[in-house]
Amino acid sequence: MKKTLPKLAVPVGVVAIVLLLVVPVPAPLLDVLIILNILLALVILLTTLFVKKPLDFSVFPSLLLVATLFRLGLNVASTRLVLGEGYAGDVIAAFGHVAVSGSIIIGAVIFCILIIIQFVVVTKGAERVAEVGARFTLDAMPGKQMAIDADLNAGLITDEVAKERRAAVSAEADFYGSMDGASKFVKGDAIAGILIIVINLVGGVAIGAIQNGMAIGEALSHYGLLTIGDGLVTQIPALLMAVSTGMIVTRSGADSDMGSQAASQLSQSRIAIMIAGVAAIGMGFIPGMPIIPFLVIGAGLLLVSQRLAAKAKAEEAQEALEALAAPPAPTDTTEDLLEQMRVHALEILLAPDLVDMVSGSSDDLLGRVKALRRKIAVDMGIVVPPVRTRDSVDLPPSTYSIRIAGVEAGRGVAPARSVLALGDQLDGLPGTATIEPVFGLAGKWVPAEMRHSAEMTGATVIDRVSVLVTHLSSIVADNAARLLSREDVRVLTEGLKQVNASAIDDLVPGMLSLAELQRVLQGLLAERVPINDLGRICEGLTLRAKVSTDPEGLVEAARASLGPALTARHLDQGVLRVIMIDPGLEQSMLEGLRPSDQGTQILLDGHRVEQVLGSLRDSVAAVEAQGLSAVLVCAPALRPAIHRLVSAQQGGLPVLSYQEATAAGSTIETVGVVRAADPITAA
Repeated sequence: MKKTLPKLAVPVGVVAIVLLLVVPVPAPLLDVLIILNILLALVILLTTLFVKKPLDFSVFPSLLLVATLFRLGLNVASTRLVLGEGYAGDVIAAFGHVAVSGSIIIGAVIFCILIIIQFVVVTKGAERVAEVGARFTLDAMPGKQMAIDADLNAGLITDEVAKERRAAVSAEADFYGSMDGASKFVKGDAIAGILIIVINLVGGVAIGAIQNGMAIGEALSHYGLLTIGDGLVTQIPALLMAVSTGMIVTRSGADSDMGSQAASQLSQSRIAIMIAGVAAIGMGFIPGMPIIPFLVIGAGLLLVSQRLAAKAKAEEAQEALEALAAPPAPTDTTEDLLEQMRVHALEILLAPDLVDMVSGSSDDLLGRVKALRRKIAVDMGIVVPPVRTRDSVDLPPSTYSIRIAGVEAGRGVAPARSVLALGDQLDGLPGTATIEPVFGLAGKWVPAEMRHSAEMTGATVIDRVSVLVTHLSSIVADNAARLLSREDVRVLTEGLKQVNASAIDDLVPGMLSLAELQRVLQGLLAERVPINDLGRICEGLTLRAKVSTDPEGLVEAARASLGPALTARHLDQGVLRVIMIDPGLEQSMLEGLRPSDQGTQILLDGHRVEQVLGSLRDSVAAVEAQGLSAVLVCAPALRPAIHRLVSAQQGGLPVLSYQEATAAGSTIETVGVVRAADPITAA
């Protein structure tokens, strides 16, 4: 029951206000409602004075709307009584006779002064402050989000604290945005008050003179006082609400209420208070001035100044004692220096004008990076290290940089308020021409509002965050071997031990060390071979390690253990398109195969190597011209050496052995043959 009453209070109150607009209200009940209105405005004003932060009173915009509607409802009810019965209760009568001494002229002057104070001074200023506050809060939101993410990535705060701070930033933006709109209620209320009193005065005089047979002067005096009283009882709470609005929008974040804050800040300068006291006493001796009030006020200020001086001396003495008792300030510890020296495995640097890409929502840069980490973990079996995101004033405008181990691995642009359009019919669109960083496609950064126009030309439109995340995904895939640390391998093996202990217990550390296993997994990742089937990989390594621990042989054994999984990634509707090597050329390569510290290599002179690579490039280009993809197949003994030979030239062209290509039992279609114009001889 206790929880139900607060939930029903506001809905029932709003319904009652609506009824107040259409249902006649007796004068005694109107007196109660007017008093309630004045006290409600007073309570709201006092609450704004005692809250520590504006967000502590986040319901204020909605409460302001309800209070304004309540006040306008009372205006309608009182107008109905004034014009219909010539009497609107004791409260309005008291304000009309006692507050303005029964004079319509005095009442009109006081009402006009209240209107000027509310409309010209308080309401106008509060509206401007709310507008500027909303704009500045929204502009600062990306920077605040970036600071939270930087603290989180640096380990200064936990995930829970980061969530709380992001929620606070979002709530602050929502609050000031609401206040920007709610301030218009106060302005409209002031205008409505002026119009209502004019309507009441004209209508009352007309009713008194025409319907009730009063003289014009008598009707003006009677209805004028009631109208002034009605205006005062509504404008006073309206002024309180306007002041409350000004108070709430001008408050800054603090740890104390306004009274405590004002007292501490006004008393921070003893000299200022002392000078004010001396000035007050001096003004008292000006001829014609009342000397006693000036002397009393001046003496009071001087007394406050002396009290502040004594308090300051006591605080200085206390600080001196604490300084003597305090231990010496700690110097930089080894842990602090190590943290500052630490190089992050993966980080994104943003130019200052790109910080809006980090908004804290689930679809911003950080949310997309988290989703990318999950996707790579599922697809490749590697846990990408946390991505540190920070801004950098060293980057040109609209530029981002992706670093691996402190070294830049990629750079691109993502202009603010723009989208990337990829297509052939972009000449008619405004924007900046560019090259898409991953696939090398020609495109143009066009204004975001031109997105629909770009799509109408048949272009593919990509938002800025997607461009950056796609670039990051490509760089992570290309550098997965570098990102796999020994600690990552330890975590992977411990996870495997929980589900398949025999696979790892027989291998590590008995046959291979953790470092040797890391080298094998890095070799697989370097060829974009997923390592998520770690149990099968370890089983294959166990058999090979009994014979030899040669790294190249271990990698080939791991590939063999994966079987059809290697080929499945390259199938197109069950068809594997392959580029083969001319048998004569392949035999010559086998004869020139030699072992080395970096693995087996094919000894060919430079001219012959260029012929082979040129033929391979032509074959790949012919396949790509048909919109297809293919893999290069060769003899198992040649596969590692061929991969090292062509990987740097062909952008990671997959190289499979004959056994790997046929492991899946799929249909094989030969789409090219690599030949050499001249016979191949060993160098």
